[in-house]
Amino acid sequence: MLGCRLHSLETGVAQVALALEPELRNRGGKLHGGALFSLVDIAMGLACSSTHGFDQQSATIECKINYIRAVADGEVMCSARVIHPGRRTLVVEADVMQGDKLVAKAQGTFAVL
Repeated sequence: MLGCRLHSLETGVAQVALALEPELRNRGGKLHGGALFSLVDIAMGLACSSTHGFDQQSATIECKINYIRAVADGEVMCSARVIHPGRRTLVVEADVMQGDKLVAKAQGTFAVL
């Protein structure tokens, strides 16, 4: 639906790309914050699954995002890393980049189900 594309996946780390399509723009013509947040949540979820195994589910408990710069065109890349792989919860951080520019930074907590 969003058009996210898995770039790479290793244990505890996921990289997911998103191209700015017309339907993802806000009224100002920039990438909508909700689409950016969804990209972050998808990448974080994949990082969690690659940590505890795809046979076990996880769910977002909370996620905080700082929007740093607007995206007018092109593609962004979200890199998510598990920084605490607990038995019951995982803490994940993510950076969204456009080239060498930081677009957003996020941190989330996921429950292992």
